[in-house]
Amino acid sequence: METVLRSLSKDNGGSNTVLMVNKHGKGIALFDLDQTLIAWDTQLLFCNWVLRREPSRRAYLLLFLPFLVLARVLGSEGLKRIFLSFLWRMPRQRLEELVAEFVDYYVPREFYPSMLEVLAAEREKGRRLVLVSASPEFYARPLGEALGFDASYGTRVEFEDLMPLFPDFTGGNNKREVKVSRLLEEGEIREEGIQENSSGFSDSTVDLPMLRLCEEVMVVNPGAELQAIAEEEDWEVVCPERPFQSRGQMAWRCLKQMCGLDAGKGGL
Repeated sequence: METVLRSLSKDNGGSNTVLMVNKHGKGIALFDLDQTLIAWDTQLLFCNWVLRREPSRRAYLLLFLPFLVLARVLGSEGLKRIFLSFLWRMPRQRLEELVAEFVDYYVPREFYPSMLEVLAAEREKGRRLVLVSASPEFYARPLGEALGFDASYGTRVEFEDLMPLFPDFTGGNNKREVKVSRLLEEGEIREEGIQENSSGFSDSTVDLPMLRLCEEVMVVNPGAELQAIAEEEDWEVVCPERPFQSRGQMAWRCLKQMCGLDAGKGGL
């Protein structure tokens, strides 16, 4: 189906909003993953999963930790490439085995029950469910399949048989405007602009370019900046209960996950 443009008169002075009809001929629901559907950063969860099964890989910390002081220089993409050194020289087959175990364990036990209900409601509306994550696609896509998404897109990590020390990312780190570019590349949307019969879900201002594509927006446990934007835009705000009581407790668990030492719920 070709893109169709529809101009709708709004109540505020009769200005026009142009809606883009999705190529699939039905609505679309765009979901972030980390801290939107699940309370944690899944990159840390997966790191913890791998390190607890292959403890010798904790040696990656000797390389990764010194680079943390250069985080602003490296940017999120550069730092992510270095972080993935915990998978250095892992064969593709072994990686796929670990991903399968990881997905089987975490879906649905660690995901917000209320957000899984939202996902089911979007499915009932007939919208195409699309997961759009900055997490590596080699596990984001299987996670999405297990959750019932129609399509799942993450950061595409380049490797063949063995994971390189600092892998490159095809198309860049899948966040901010890159998410919109990926949706265009994959044909999920034909044009930028508000999509007809669409909804977007995220916890972060980083996803504003994606959220701006949507008629309906729900933000999850937003920080102060996103909360203010949500109030201004009249977006829905939801606050599912998190598995930690404070930022300090969350930071401690994240540190343990990065070191492969989190043996609590989800770390076994």
